[in-house]
Amino acid sequence: MFEKRISTLPRFLYLNTYAILLMFAGIGVGLIPLYRVSMWLLPAQLILFVICFRNSLKLFGSWKDKKRKYTVLMERNAREFRPESFSEYMQAPCGRLLVRVVLADLGRPGMYAELGKYRKSFAENLKSGCRPVKTVVYMNGEKL
Repeated sequence: MFEKRISTLPRFLYLNTYAILLMFAGIGVGLIPLYRVSMWLLPAQLILFVICFRNSLKLFGSWKDKKRKYTVLMERNAREFRPESFSEYMQAPCGRLLVRVVLADLGRPGMYAELGKYRKSFAENLKSGCRPVKTVVYMNGEKL
């Protein structure tokens, strides 16, 4: 039901802005004639090009997931606006773009500023990303 609203070219381009930027950054890095300066710079240039381009392709490949997350957010907030349902998506740049699209479709674009309280700072994200996370697996209701 909601998926048709997001499956448009402008939405695809908007939600993949970071993928497009990474792709062009990779192309830009690849086109710099560093071989004229030193042949020793070519491996670093190639590594940077591959990193940018690979991550760009990963972001483009997550389009189906973005559509699914859009549908989930729209369903959760269609009847009653629940700000806490956006907290997970406020942690990454691509997620924040998705939040903006969902809020626009819900007719609440002004609520984005209020959702800023769910966004963690760069330092907090760095701390939580560097710590091991305990994973608990449940099988048939029993903790393994």
